[in-house]
Amino acid sequence: MRYAAIDIGSNAVRLLIADIIENEQTISFKKNTLIRVPLRLGDDAFLDQFISVKKANELVKTMQAFRNLMDVYKVTDYLAYATSAMRETKNGPQIVERIKSETQIDLEIINGQKEANIIYSSHIEQTLDKNKNYLYIDVGGGSTELSIFSENKIVASRSFNIGTIRILDNQDKEETWNEMHDFIKEHTRNYKSIIGIGTGGNINKLFKLSEEKDNVPLTFTKLKALYNYLDSFSLKDRINVLGLNHDRADVIIPACEIYITLMKWAAIKTMYVPKIGLVDGIIQTLIDKNFKQ
Repeated sequence: MRYAAIDIGSNAVRLLIADIIENEQTISFKKNTLIRVPLRLGDDAFLDQFISVKKANELVKTMQAFRNLMDVYKVTDYLAYATSAMRETKNGPQIVERIKSETQIDLEIINGQKEANIIYSSHIEQTLDKNKNYLYIDVGGGSTELSIFSENKIVASRSFNIGTIRILDNQDKEETWNEMHDFIKEHTRNYKSIIGIGTGGNINKLFKLSEEKDNVPLTFTKLKALYNYLDSFSLKDRINVLGLNHDRADVIIPACEIYITLMKWAAIKTMYVPKIGLVDGIIQTLIDKNFKQ
């Protein structure tokens, strides 16, 4: 049995095809194929509140390719979600209709809270030490989702319109940063120490660049040093000398800034990077839906 997850983000569009493993009482999944297409819908959405004809055509072509791949891989169920960029564009509903008409893919534009809930449906809380407190940070192109875990339960959760593409396009607002700061201060002041959990393509890349072993947390000091190192290179040299992809080389700097700022506000010294994201949460959502039935 195979499931598929489609995530239409502000920076990239992803398709994850996963094999579902049934093992006595437990149902899990193994990633089979992951495809990422850097469409950058956020540039249109945050500047013009409108997806251009060119970008809309590229998105439809991508969805057609995803549909063909799902057919070839014999996917039995899927979910397709669009996040921050499509939330803010005026022609989002028309694009959803066009995708349905031309690719037979049902796409849903989801709000920030649902996005956060899906990310956390990967059941990360089951791997946490219930005696410790955690701040879960997911940084995307258009939004940052934050959740605070204590005693294996979500204490508070919220989505903020702060993201890497938004910062690059100078569309992040001071009042949103202030709201995020107030959220952190209000919900972390009762805890002595907090550990970070970071998800998203940029923190995965930063963790790889840190050369830390899997399951070893990234320290605030190491992340700050990495940021200073990357920021010392021009965009061109981050691509040509460091070998970063074109669509990663620019966003990795504002991503660093978001993680560093949040860690500072919450006095976080270490952050785990479990390499999961929205697509993993979507697959888990499908498992929960189908196997509970």
